[in-house]
Amino acid sequence: MASKRSQIEMTTDEIDDFLAVPRTLNIATIGPQGVPHLVAMWFGFVDGDKFSTGKIGFWTFARSQKVVNLKRDPRITCLVEAGTRYNELQGVELVGTGRLIDNQDEIVEIAIATSTRHAGPVNDAGRAFIEIQARKRIGIVLEVEQVVSWDHSKLGGGY
Repeated sequence: MASKRSQIEMTTDEIDDFLAVPRTLNIATIGPQGVPHLVAMWFGFVDGDKFSTGKIGFWTFARSQKVVNLKRDPRITCLVEAGTRYNELQGVELVGTGRLIDNQDEIVEIAIATSTRHAGPVNDAGRAFIEIQARKRIGIVLEVEQVVSWDHSKLGGGY
């Protein structure tokens, strides 16, 4: 008999479908005292239009704590989750490193991918705003080394 863990793992297609929905990415970096620094970010896909064909990226202020942390130690863990009742819980944990992007054109593309996912298409005025904001921001692309997923609805209400 298969373990409960193996019963609730998502397939690659299920992970793609789950991450296709605009959700919040909770990211944990290692703070200066060695404890997790946890924040929520919107994210987009770069170098592809879904998780299995691209990478997750987001942008943030260049002087933010998460950037300071990643410069010191590039390890990062990210979580996207959904559900309120046990039988609804779904999630994807991504473990790896955060690659810092300081090229302005790449930062703009990450920002457009993120904005499009969460707020809809970016028009010319939106792009101009993003280009101005990108001057003081940095992009972060996840280099994923491990994926852990779960979908408790696969248990059919049992445990």
